[in-house]
Amino acid sequence: MFEKAGETAGAVWSALNENGALNAKDLKKAAKAKSEKELYLALGWLLREDKLSVSGDEKDPVFCLK
Repeated sequence: MFEKAGETAGAVWSALNENGALNAKDLKKAAKAKSEKELYLALGWLLREDKLSVSGDEKDPVFCLK
């Protein structure tokens, strides 16, 4: 589980680096995450490392790299 979370976090970081700010739906597709749970685990990883900024609202958050 730990390895998969790290791999997905890397894919999310790469997707944001290439595309700029994305909402969760577009980010899931760009990072090729298999599920929302996998995506949000990776986002939590990156947030904990202080590598993401979140804007928008609770229903439609938008993520970008710091």
